[in-house]
Amino acid sequence: MNILVLGSGGREHAFTWKIKQSPKCEKLFVAPGNAGTAAIAENVNIGVTDFEALGAFILENKVDLLVVGPEVPLVEGVRDFFEADAKYAGLKIVGPKQDGATLEGSKDFSKAFMEEYGIPTAAYKTFTAETIDAGLAYLDAMSTPIVLKADGLAAGKGVLICESHEDAKASFKEMLLEAKFGAASASVVVEEFLTGIELSVFVLTDGKDYVILPEAKDYKRIGEQDTGLNTGGMGAVSPVSFAGAEFMQRVEDRVVKPTIEGLKDRGIDYNGFIFIGLMNDNGDPKVIEYNVRMGDPETQVVIPRIKSDFLDLLEAAANGNLGNTTYEVYEETATTVVMVAGGYPEAYGKGDAISGIEAVDTATVFHAGTKLEGEQVVTNGGRVLNITGKGADLTTALENAYAGVNKIDWNNKNFRRDIGQDLLKLEK
Repeated sequence: MNILVLGSGGREHAFTWKIKQSPKCEKLFVAPGNAGTAAIAENVNIGVTDFEALGAFILENKVDLLVVGPEVPLVEGVRDFFEADAKYAGLKIVGPKQDGATLEGSKDFSKAFMEEYGIPTAAYKTFTAETIDAGLAYLDAMSTPIVLKADGLAAGKGVLICESHEDAKASFKEMLLEAKFGAASASVVVEEFLTGIELSVFVLTDGKDYVILPEAKDYKRIGEQDTGLNTGGMGAVSPVSFAGAEFMQRVEDRVVKPTIEGLKDRGIDYNGFIFIGLMNDNGDPKVIEYNVRMGDPETQVVIPRIKSDFLDLLEAAANGNLGNTTYEVYEETATTVVMVAGGYPEAYGKGDAISGIEAVDTATVFHAGTKLEGEQVVTNGGRVLNITGKGADLTTALENAYAGVNKIDWNNKNFRRDIGQDLLKLEK
């Protein structure tokens, strides 16, 4: 089978790494890929939303399966593009159509969906510039902190947690009147703040049946003890100690099943991943958000815990055959530490030579923001590398990850030194 993976981050390197292990994998391509995917597959210099060029490549190289990594091509209709043209009739795709991708593409859509199908979530209302006065009055009536969300895609930066009414009102006005997040904040969802501890649950569905993949917890803030600016993710852990069998059964019953049934009820033919951001509120799951793809960096701990052939799962989802599919998971713990460019998530440099990757022997290195200059791997993004360690317990997995981190160097690198420490305290 010939497979094309769309994307260039750590999630896509993890996909590629796992797919490559399948005996069914013949040719493996990644568009556009990074220095890590280049070592195990063939990188293709095509952007993830250049559907015409991707189509020409798919036909020329007889690609059987397209696996879409990031959300942007899904929201822009990559699946719709290929399914609308008979010449791609033989192509199987993992990733929802544009209507399904609206679960992530519009926060207002996803909140209304949850409300309609009784899926537990925070109370909310949505406002535009035309209804700003009603929005300001709604803010006044809320308890702090207050959550503001840009309705559209904002590259992971469109969510603000405001500690005071004054901050909430100022940010609300910036979003609606000054386009703080561009077109994404033309509508703003105002939510109550949920308390508890966060985790992510991942579902792979063929539209009828589903499998629940290993859960994970990620760390979004740049600084230790969850301080500083939000990032795309500074690390992750799987499994999650506070998500036991009883809690996960509640997640399946109260969230996963009504989500799948709701999509069917809406006539949305959903195929692919559903990432459910959850709050564990004293044992009760509440949905923070949906994403329509796997998380990053959570994928880098979820995928290494899958024991079965990952390509079998992807193929079953694409063929509508997940109901006849089971899979096995390693009992080990996996942790990943994200190494970032100094200055990230604000201004940062690119092009710094990276050393020590080949010396890492206690962990797996997943590339994110890297590229090759000749034979030299250099930085090419804010989040540069993901170092994933495994072990019989969380302590060992963290030791293996950080041993790998300590062997890698480049000018002005940065990483958090406290990934997983909150969970270790919970275990004591």
